[in-house]
Amino acid sequence: MKAHTKAQQLWFLSPHRVEVREQELPALQPDQVLVEALCSAISPGTELLVYRGQLPDTMALDEGISAFAGQSVSYPLQYGYASVGRVIEIGAEVDSNWRDRTVFSFQAHASHYVAEPESLIPLPHGIAPEAAVFLANMETAVNLLQDASPRIGERAVVIGQGIVGLLTSQLLAEFPLAGLFALDGVETRREYARRAGVTGSFDPLSDTDLAELNKRLQLEHDGGGADLVLEVSGSPQALNLAIDLCGYAGRIVVGSWYGTKRAEVNLGERFHRNRIQLLSSQVSSIAPELSGRWDKARRFDVAWELIEKRSPQRFITHRLPLESAAKAYALLDESPHEALQVVFDYQA
Repeated sequence: MKAHTKAQQLWFLSPHRVEVREQELPALQPDQVLVEALCSAISPGTELLVYRGQLPDTMALDEGISAFAGQSVSYPLQYGYASVGRVIEIGAEVDSNWRDRTVFSFQAHASHYVAEPESLIPLPHGIAPEAAVFLANMETAVNLLQDASPRIGERAVVIGQGIVGLLTSQLLAEFPLAGLFALDGVETRREYARRAGVTGSFDPLSDTDLAELNKRLQLEHDGGGADLVLEVSGSPQALNLAIDLCGYAGRIVVGSWYGTKRAEVNLGERFHRNRIQLLSSQVSSIAPELSGRWDKARRFDVAWELIEKRSPQRFITHRLPLESAAKAYALLDESPHEALQVVFDYQA
């Protein structure tokens, strides 16, 4: 490695406080590469938990990502897991084909970083960096649908139309469903959902909207209600709404990670009598019933194909330099009606 290679790194110092620090990187080892970041995407759901101090301190930061293996949840800390960059230097033992490759990495927000090549995912030909930063969230949407197993003619509801919710709605819109309905408290996100192909988009805080949704789901009829509800709002209170919308023996798939947030969930009444299934979906692993045929590589292949087909970069609402990180997180935290997907542009 060239002498005194430094990186601009984003650090979470305490709840609602972030800072960009200049740090000298460790010397490049023979089996490592140096990557210069082009762009990285904020994942609002998980990263706002870090920003707000809502991560549980009883577990590792992210057991599914090698860059955070064993790292406890305590400030100051680095986070982020959707970075696209270019390999600008390689160690003596690294195949020369890695040089100048554009790669995706589950890497914290930083201008440069050192990595082992096996932790990097080369971008397929024709996929731009700003599209590639959606790989992690697209993989999450694919995993959600694999866990949900939507069936022909079903009525489906997606609660939450942030990035993961919108990508999930996009994918579900391609299924031959009887109805696909989206819920979000932000009008701009409901409009995005309508463009994504949902049958109807509703405000969960509006009694009028909920009454219309109940009518569309035929909730008062025998055999009525949603067959499938996907909860990706990040709000545990939404679980009660999911139960209320679900039909007999319906499935609720929870893709949200709530961190330390808690809510009282009513598991009496409709939940118990109606044999409703409550399922957890987590992208770090493959569902056991699929693991004989599926692995992470195969799922990434599907996610790349969908990124090329669906162009998720159209959901980017803000492109900011890393130096504006404080503004970026405050925007996502305080103005969700303005900010959907914020991307750090390291070339700005």
